[in-house]
Amino acid sequence: MPQLGLLPRRAWAALLSQLLRPPCASCTRAVRCHSQGEEPLQVAEAVLTSQLKAHQEKPNFIIRTPKGTRDLSPQQMVVREKILDLVVSCFKRHGAKGMDTPAFELKEMLTEKYGEDSGLMYDLKDQGGELLSLRYDLTVPFARYLAMNKVKKMKRYHVGKVWRRESPTIVQGRYREFCQCDFDIAGQFDPMIPDAECLKIMCEILNGLQLGDFLIKVNDRRIVDGMFAVCGVPESKFRTICSSIDKLDKMAWKDVRHEMVAKKGLAPEVADRIGDYVRCHGGESLVKQMFQDPRLSQNKQALEGLGDLKLLFEYLTLFGIAKKISFDLSLARGLDYYTGVIYEAVLLHTPTQAGEEPLSVGSVAAGGRYDGLVGMFDPKGHKVPCVGLSIGVERIFNIVEQRMKTFGEKVRTTETQVLVATPHKNFLHERLKLIAELWDAGIKAEMLYKNNPKLLTQLHYCESTGIPLVVIVGEQELKEGVVKIRSVASREEVAIKRENLVAEIQKRLSES
Repeated sequence: MPQLGLLPRRAWAALLSQLLRPPCASCTRAVRCHSQGEEPLQVAEAVLTSQLKAHQEKPNFIIRTPKGTRDLSPQQMVVREKILDLVVSCFKRHGAKGMDTPAFELKEMLTEKYGEDSGLMYDLKDQGGELLSLRYDLTVPFARYLAMNKVKKMKRYHVGKVWRRESPTIVQGRYREFCQCDFDIAGQFDPMIPDAECLKIMCEILNGLQLGDFLIKVNDRRIVDGMFAVCGVPESKFRTICSSIDKLDKMAWKDVRHEMVAKKGLAPEVADRIGDYVRCHGGESLVKQMFQDPRLSQNKQALEGLGDLKLLFEYLTLFGIAKKISFDLSLARGLDYYTGVIYEAVLLHTPTQAGEEPLSVGSVAAGGRYDGLVGMFDPKGHKVPCVGLSIGVERIFNIVEQRMKTFGEKVRTTETQVLVATPHKNFLHERLKLIAELWDAGIKAEMLYKNNPKLLTQLHYCESTGIPLVVIVGEQELKEGVVKIRSVASREEVAIKRENLVAEIQKRLSES
């Protein structure tokens, strides 16, 4: 017999209904009634057991979002849209066209494009013969689009969500689902001109967002590969060692060295030679210095990369941004598809004491040249050289949001310009006619969804939501053929002719 004390109230009600119910031939209960040969006690035991089991098996249901994802409130969406508007307007200023691709791709289109990061892709269940994966970034789908449509030249921007199955660290702005903003230039052009423009775009966006001081690190994958070669890294380990070097912005050198030696089998002396190089960073002078390096200067790949960087710095000087750029030999960019110049923007803390080194607070934008990616999709291997950048919207959003909390900044969640109000009852029809007139004129207007709202309630709504103007219609205004316009901030009211309402509102809004 079950423990009766554990039974919830609804189960007792079910038990009583079974015991007190008279015998009947048409009973539809899950257990047989005593008219079919069972004793009431047996019926009670069966009902109790069934009810108690259902009660005990009910899981503890917690409402939450999946790990590595989040909802965005209306206040957060306002901030996010302002960031995206600034970024996209910069892309358009440089002549980019917008485009979009599916949120998921054929898995075969994405595999072998990301190196060790391929394990972070989200694979979807087979839904009818196609093996699919959620897109990992916006670059590979763009390359697939170029190859599939035989496009040889294009300047495009793309804003969309991507998904990565990694351990999320929400505090640092890392998620499993996040938004990317990409700008890319595809086509055969003279060296380093598109690359320099990408770096100029990065500077314009970061200056526009006013996030504080920043630095853009640049390197070249040919220099990275040349460095590996002269240091003695086996060619078969280039990509995996590159992936380790890419972690230097998150891990100390000793930890990266341990990973290369203990986990990836690199000889300790080779790792130490790499360490001598990855500690080097500077400006155009370092590029000239590396031309004279006794080991690196003997590698053809490295010399090609250094030659392009020398030209790049010339263009960056003409753009007026060379001081924001640092040639950094520790920059590797772990993705396999990069073939030339690579870059990454980081924010810097303001030094607290004179002479103190700036402290990096993380990457907020990155990109590089990928001349071979489109050819990986083309049946004949035809290449379309490409270079591009991606803005880290989530990281930037976290920084801006935290700054707003610190300074107590408030955000309007709507753009409503006018509230249509009345101080009297039975004026719903007049309000509906007025607000329709405003909407038809392109004015952003609201009214309260009540037949007879109190005027004070309507005015409080304007103050709480930041609506600047109120249009008031009442009995006297209706008789005189006028309406009142009230400024919420100054509380001043003026009566104007009904036919002049739209023009007067538009005038006021243009002056504000």
